[in-house]
Amino acid sequence: MAFPGLAERVADVRARIAAAVERGGHGQRVTIVAVTKTHGPEAARAAYENGLHDVGENKVQEAVKKMADVDVPVRWHLIGHLQRNKVKALEQFVLLHSLDSSRLADTVCEFGIARGRAVDALVELNLSGEGTKGGYHLADLLPEAERLATLSGIRVRGVMTMASFTATETEMRRTFAEGREARDILVGAGHPATELSMGMSNDYEIAVEEGATMVRLGTTLFGAREK
Repeated sequence: MAFPGLAERVADVRARIAAAVERGGHGQRVTIVAVTKTHGPEAARAAYENGLHDVGENKVQEAVKKMADVDVPVRWHLIGHLQRNKVKALEQFVLLHSLDSSRLADTVCEFGIARGRAVDALVELNLSGEGTKGGYHLADLLPEAERLATLSGIRVRGVMTMASFTATETEMRRTFAEGREARDILVGAGHPATELSMGMSNDYEIAVEEGATMVRLGTTLFGAREK
């Protein structure tokens, strides 16, 4: 077995998520996106066999190479930065979590129009203010939300954000609450924005309490990543 104990860890995560939904009171359904970056194709297979059908990858090249060796029908999510010259790879992903600039949005829109089907995407927000992270700032979101509503090649399904790794619980909650606020802005601009992709292995329970509908989990499921 490639990942011994995975079934038990999945069951534990599901129980923790259910408890966090109850505590938070948002009543949302939560999708676990199993993050398989730096693991081989066996991680995606193991996730699927344990009931996790959504798999996240950070890098297009690594993901596409892995897809060729995965023989189960997982739904691939691109959760890392997408370079504009690799936008055609979106054909192989069900959801882009990292729509992080107007320039990328324009390129993604062109691809969606060219293929005759809009690209499902989440607007990435930089709510922690860290310079190392990409994404829109909350103050800039309203005009961009209105502009994105005119781009027929993109379907904005919600928001993706992350808290700082050094954040206190109070700071995490503020970040995730602002994620909800951002989603409301998108809905107000006419987008079908139901998703909140927030929370990773270190903070997913707090994110769920604050309304996350998707959590991106790697280490919690698969252990420390290979170097």
